Amino acid sequence: MEQIGEDAPPCDGGLLVAERPELRRLPVGLLTREQKAAELEHVAALKARLAAYEAELVLGLADDSPDDLDPAPGTPGARRGSWAPDPELPGVSEFFPAELAVVLNCGRRSASILAHRAWVYRESLPATWAALAEGVLDEARAKVLVDVLQHTDPAVAREVEARLIGQAAGWTTHTLRKRTVAALLAVDADAVDVRRRDAERQADVRVYPSPREGMSTLAADLPAPVAAACFDLVDQLAVLLKRDGDQRPIGQLRAAVLADLIQRPWDTSRPAVTAHLQITATLAALAGDSNEAGEVNGLPITIGQLRELLRALDGLGLRTPEGGSVTLALTEDDGTLRATSTLDQLRRIARRGCPEHPAADCGCAVLDRPAPVDRHDPSAAQQTFVHTRDRTCRFPGCGQRVGWADADHVVPHAHGGATDCGNLCCLCRSHHRLKTFARGWRFEMSPDGVLTVTTPSGITRTTRPPGMRPPPAATPPPGDPPSPTDPDEPPPF
Repeated sequence: MEQIGEDAPPCDGGLLVAERPELRRLPVGLLTREQKAAELEHVAALKARLAAYEAELVLGLADDSPDDLDPAPGTPGARRGSWAPDPELPGVSEFFPAELAVVLNCGRRSASILAHRAWVYRESLPATWAALAEGVLDEARAKVLVDVLQHTDPAVAREVEARLIGQAAGWTTHTLRKRTVAALLAVDADAVDVRRRDAERQADVRVYPSPREGMSTLAADLPAPVAAACFDLVDQLAVLLKRDGDQRPIGQLRAAVLADLIQRPWDTSRPAVTAHLQITATLAALAGDSNEAGEVNGLPITIGQLRELLRALDGLGLRTPEGGSVTLALTEDDGTLRATSTLDQLRRIARRGCPEHPAADCGCAVLDRPAPVDRHDPSAAQQTFVHTRDRTCRFPGCGQRVGWADADHVVPHAHGGATDCGNLCCLCRSHHRLKTFARGWRFEMSPDGVLTVTTPSGITRTTRPPGMRPPPAATPPPGDPPSPTDPDEPPPF
């Protein structure tokens, strides 16, 4: 495996650029049982050393990203109000976690957690960081120490660390967590309340795909007593249903009870709330000729669920539901969006025919993407087109749904950028602010909506509209087996 730390070879002028890291691999089939066990120990130590090295690199990149160029308080673009996030790292640009996310090709939350952990190693837990770098403490146990001590005064954290670090590698993570909390209480009992208040401030509700087909997980961060009381209520109501003869498994009953408690279908005293579901499917799937799965709000569903949802829209007849809407998206063969329309608009166009040749089947285009407008704000048709094409925030790794996204000018309107669908893409408010106010970023987009983002550190990521298929792979040299390219996601219907 590649060398790191003091044993690493000196860097020349070319440094480490462009070459893939070497991985020392032993012929596992030729190793004895004892040799395999010894090699696994070596791998575990190397993973710990790599985690320490990663933290050092993250902090080095953070040190190269000071906050002195961020929008100052009271100036345009400055963070304000309850939507303003807490500072990620003192003295570091608020846009650094977004850059780190692009560099590591991960989500902003994951990047933020990694950056904060590295900061805690340096400021509060230097002995833990050193043990990681030596390979004597694994990352899982180091994370326990960070989790318990991250909001504690650095001097207190170091005192607790000194009591535990010598034995931490020999305890399970569960035992280490208990002993760390006990040591913290012995040194500074008030610190536990600080941790609890900070955790409550960071509380949120999240939804994400479940490993099980067609399911999603709804999660909420709650104070432990509140969470216990909520679960007990859900469980008691599920038990009552079971006693009344409901044959569904108890877990399914709990899930159904929770959904009813949130949606309250029986309560007509409250103002009506309409849920917006974005359903995406190909014509082949609608016609029953394909088992390609669709999407609901970006979460994967099975074809069975898709057709069940579509039956609510009059099955394959696709009628517009009362109080709702249906948007049809017409795409090229590669999934590039060509035009959007409602069912009523399509019917009107079909009745009207070609405005130039009303009596002839002339082959003229009667529906295309919206024309540019000579102003800053996009037209309603452009908003529909861009939202249908992009579906989510297009910043690499984001995926925030379009309901929280702006149709942003890739080339700013103030700098001559046209209000045209080829120059508009969906960005959530956070990444819209980054594009507008962060220094050193570069955004470029092709006319068909392929967005390329380059960070101040020179890392480039490209995102394609979700329904657009990637270009065909290059023809392999003679003798090599072909490499089939799977479609990225189904284009909209």
